[in-house]
Amino acid sequence: MIQLLTAHLHALQGRLEGALYFDDLMKSIYATDASVYRILPLAVAYPNNVNDIKLLIQFAKKHQTPLIPRAAGTSLAGQCVGTGIVVDVSKYFNNILHFNEAAKTVTVQPGVVRDVLNNYLKPYGLFFGPNTSTSNRCTIGGMVGNNSSGTTSIQYGVTRDKVKKLHVVLSDGSEAVFSEMGAQAFHNKTKLDNLEGQIYNTIYKQLAPKAVQQDILEAFPKAAIHRRNTGYALDALLHTNVFSNVNTPFNMCHLLTGSEGTLAFTTEITLQLDVLPPEHSALLCLHFSAIDSCLQSVEGVMAHNLHTCEMMDKTILDLTKHNKTQQENRTFVQGDPEAILMCELRAHSFSQLQIQVEHLQRTVANLQLSYAQVVLYGEAINKAMNLRKAGLGLLGNLIGDKKSAACIEDTAVALPDLANYISEFTKLMAHYKQKAIYYAHAGAGELHLRPVLNLKAKTDVVLFRQITTSVAQLVKKYRGSMSGEHGDGIVRAEFIPFMIGPANYKILQQIKAAFDPDNLFNPGKIVTPLPMDINLRYEPGRREPEINTLMDFSASLGILREAEKCNGSGDCRKLPEFGGTMCPSYRATRNEKDTTRARANALREFLTNSQKKNKFNHTELKEVFSLCISCKACASECPSSVDVASLKAEFEYQYKKAHGSSFRTKLFAYNAQINRYSSYLPNFTRFLVSNSISSRFLKFSFKIASKRSLPIVASKSLEQQLNQLKRASKQATYIKTVYFFLDEFTNYLDTQIGLDAIQLLTALNYHVKFVKHAESGRSFISKGFLQQAKKLANTNVNVLSSVISAETPLVGIEPSAIYTFKDEYIKLADNKEAASALAKNCFLIESFLQQEITLGHITANQFTSASKIIKFHGHCHQKALENQKASFDVLNLPKNYKVTIIPSGCCGMAGSFGYEKEHYDISMQIAEQTLFPAINKAAPSVCIAANGTSCRQQILDGTAKVALHPVTILKNALL
Repeated sequence: MIQLLTAHLHALQGRLEGALYFDDLMKSIYATDASVYRILPLAVAYPNNVNDIKLLIQFAKKHQTPLIPRAAGTSLAGQCVGTGIVVDVSKYFNNILHFNEAAKTVTVQPGVVRDVLNNYLKPYGLFFGPNTSTSNRCTIGGMVGNNSSGTTSIQYGVTRDKVKKLHVVLSDGSEAVFSEMGAQAFHNKTKLDNLEGQIYNTIYKQLAPKAVQQDILEAFPKAAIHRRNTGYALDALLHTNVFSNVNTPFNMCHLLTGSEGTLAFTTEITLQLDVLPPEHSALLCLHFSAIDSCLQSVEGVMAHNLHTCEMMDKTILDLTKHNKTQQENRTFVQGDPEAILMCELRAHSFSQLQIQVEHLQRTVANLQLSYAQVVLYGEAINKAMNLRKAGLGLLGNLIGDKKSAACIEDTAVALPDLANYISEFTKLMAHYKQKAIYYAHAGAGELHLRPVLNLKAKTDVVLFRQITTSVAQLVKKYRGSMSGEHGDGIVRAEFIPFMIGPANYKILQQIKAAFDPDNLFNPGKIVTPLPMDINLRYEPGRREPEINTLMDFSASLGILREAEKCNGSGDCRKLPEFGGTMCPSYRATRNEKDTTRARANALREFLTNSQKKNKFNHTELKEVFSLCISCKACASECPSSVDVASLKAEFEYQYKKAHGSSFRTKLFAYNAQINRYSSYLPNFTRFLVSNSISSRFLKFSFKIASKRSLPIVASKSLEQQLNQLKRASKQATYIKTVYFFLDEFTNYLDTQIGLDAIQLLTALNYHVKFVKHAESGRSFISKGFLQQAKKLANTNVNVLSSVISAETPLVGIEPSAIYTFKDEYIKLADNKEAASALAKNCFLIESFLQQEITLGHITANQFTSASKIIKFHGHCHQKALENQKASFDVLNLPKNYKVTIIPSGCCGMAGSFGYEKEHYDISMQIAEQTLFPAINKAAPSVCIAANGTSCRQQILDGTAKVALHPVTILKNALL
């Protein structure tokens, strides 16, 4: 039977213009979304056009195979998992089709990212209002499916308020267009002799009786709750001219919005747009010593015309302390608050804004509930709001098996009920010995409340159901909505009959049957629900797999739990226009397989379920890690701080145990030794790599991209030149003694940069000392030769620990080398304590110089007053483990130097990655996104700076521009 179905899938694969996958890797990647659920699908489809969707529906109907629509896969309730074919529209259905500026409408395909759409609309002074925390990767189709709301709903409403028209494919393969219509047009539709006519007819028959209408209005959530997604929006349909004496036209879109893809397959969406918010904004961040005080303040502050009113509790705030990106966003936090309420005001002028701020401040003062009130403006607001948006992902940062469980996180009540509801909720959680997590949309009466549970344990799975059931009862008491914006999905669908009553639930079933009689569209959601406590990511009561690793993952309680930190929030899917670096390969391919999330999920899947002795020995894992370029951005930009670079290094090491290494892999891993041997015959080596015939032969032999220029070994290594250096400093005293880390790239390839650095430090009156040490091991780490890297780490820790201190720091110029001390050595070295202590006193040279500038030891008077414009591109590891500000600050030290940071992610070279023949095109695609255009647009007089040796090589190969290391620029600027 399975073989027959596979044959049918092969046949379908050949008919689609898009793509169809049914291999184990793709199925494992799409088995989860951002929820607690895991269901292996039959296949994954990337439809290219409407005809592909029709073919998928025909196949589903013929073989009784469900279709599960999906885009960014950020659903929290399990909407995007199922046993059938997952249909991912994010790959090809992502075009903006039509924009009507006069009517303020736009028509898009469902895979268009929300913030991409708003960037397109911004020049016209318009935007799509609903704004989720995932707005830089979630799609309009997903927002329609969930009736998403986000931070702005108190001002601009929810998605349902904005959907004007939907083009859909129905379950019989026919197309339909749903939009506003009068009562007569509605009744004309009921007479159609097709599926569309049957749908209209069913809706009228089910909702026309007055007794039914009354029951709906009494049983559904209060109308004052604008975030209400419990079941299908029957109550929204009643307030139209078909069922009530009102002028509001009927629109089937109100029913489809929030239906989670269970009724029809959407192909086009027309949205009503809003005028951009007023330009000037202020964010009042109210600090509270108690949750109750925060909630008691909400009604008072909401009397003002707030644009957002968001809450974060101490759990979320504490998690931000351990995430590098969020550390920079939380500087406004004062003391140790139990909660912060973030209240945003907007106005068309700064003077009007200040009046609003003063009025709100008076209200807050009269309430006497908050202990601190911080007012933020400009970029500080963006940082604070990014901190709030990171809340969901940060919850994945809880170490161990206990995690915040998304089951009751979406309840919404009327604003006057909020404080009492939360008070009862807190007591309820205390009954279950839970300290719940509170955050998000206080101003809308919706807080994302989460218990912390270990869903690997059977006892906690029982609690999972018990807590959800108790909260459902509490929500019903207040006539709230069990689902405010995240949808019912799997986790809440089985509570719908209780929430709205069995008679109303039967109407939902009738409507589902009219739209989808074979129950093929996303079954198990809203009606005929799957139980909330099966199909969990982890088998309850399982025996935890024993996985031994060479790298130390004890900070996450093992490599498996490191992978399990990924909760699926999908931050790794954000595109280049939204900044950051993560995830470079996904940005180039736009394939889910190439996301950080996919790598973590695939590793979790195989380490958990593999029956092999070496659980890493799977070609699927080799494939999913193949385009990971170890930029390390995930460790800092991912709110859950999933360190995929380390996961990849360990995987490569373990996989090699079974498969060995290719000659090319060894060539790159041992490049320091090869360069050392080459330095003995530098002229011969230089001839080999620069001569067109011999270099072509070398590239062909070692599968190196033909368009790459090969690095040229220096005529003399820096180590060989040290004895010949003229020590200009014969002063009796120095500002400070520093040890210079002679990394393998500087020693053999970038020797002039090394000389520039030494001369710069010496000229600035620093005593530069050298100690015999080993290479950094960066190449070994990147290629998974961890035994060799471990040996080097132990050597360097032992050698350097005796001389490196706060008074005598270690300074390096190649980011990828010096940052091994701060990152991998702590996971590799036997003496963890010594490695950690050493890491604190190791500095990239720009970071060291920045500190010295702050101390007043280096001043602008030591440098030229000539003018220079500089564009700087920072190394990925610098961005991930520290920041680029150090390089920016030191380059700006000469008084007339004007420096800008190129807002680039990874350059795409990533050590050997960009040299490898099969990766060359992707390497260049990554660079073409931001880096190359910025350099090519720069005037010839502009100086390009880059501190990474790979980055400079990529810039040279891609733009023919020579990029200088910051130390070279500063050395040349000395007086």
